[in-house]
Amino acid sequence: MKRLGLLMLLLFFVVLSGCATRSISNSGYNPGGYYSRGTDNPLYKGELSEFDVLGIDAGKEITEQDILAAASAGKSRLTLRKGDSILLIQSGAMIPDQDMTASAERYFSVSVFTGVPEQGKKTNASYAKALRLAAAGAGIEKILVYWGVLESGTKNLITKSVSWVPLAGMAIPDQAQELRIRLKVALIDVKTGQWDIFVPKVFEDTAYSASLTRERSDQQQVELLKTKAYQAAIEGTLARYSR
Repeated sequence: MKRLGLLMLLLFFVVLSGCATRSISNSGYNPGGYYSRGTDNPLYKGELSEFDVLGIDAGKEITEQDILAAASAGKSRLTLRKGDSILLIQSGAMIPDQDMTASAERYFSVSVFTGVPEQGKKTNASYAKALRLAAAGAGIEKILVYWGVLESGTKNLITKSVSWVPLAGMAIPDQAQELRIRLKVALIDVKTGQWDIFVPKVFEDTAYSASLTRERSDQQQVELLKTKAYQAAIEGTLARYSR
């Protein structure tokens, strides 16, 4: 018992650390932590390009006159109010996460659309106009696209190196995971193509886990942060564009 008590007191001592990044659309647990090097999720095909979504042709030669004309267009302020209709898209996902849809439906009339990038499509091949046409055909006024990443840092506790606790060691917390979620939101006017992008509030969480509970702890963290971030993103969108 004394040894076990000592182990629990040592949980806060760090001996190693690591980090990894994954998309909110590919947020399953990977025990190796190499999220940026690939995925075992057959449904994940990568992310949408902001250039495609916003209708910006990065390969087109742009003149100073083009920039001046865009700056002088005198566009009206982009607005979004309670009750407006939106086409909700999560980059990289067939459909938006349920928590995001539920948060959006509290304020808006929501339709969903795939965020899986087209395979073999030419870069910027009128994808933005196709999205706007699809929305217009459904009588939708705005398109809301969001991207997100989960950034994790793991710290191995000193208990990870202790081997004299028989079998129970697998159930003793030996790793701390610090997880952060960052979102990026784009709002696009269907009629004009006018757009704006902002970054909502960032959320963080720390959880301790043992080898037996590692995956469950990780996924609980992911769901907790997604719920907080999605709610804040929708409320931030409403506050930003309803003024």
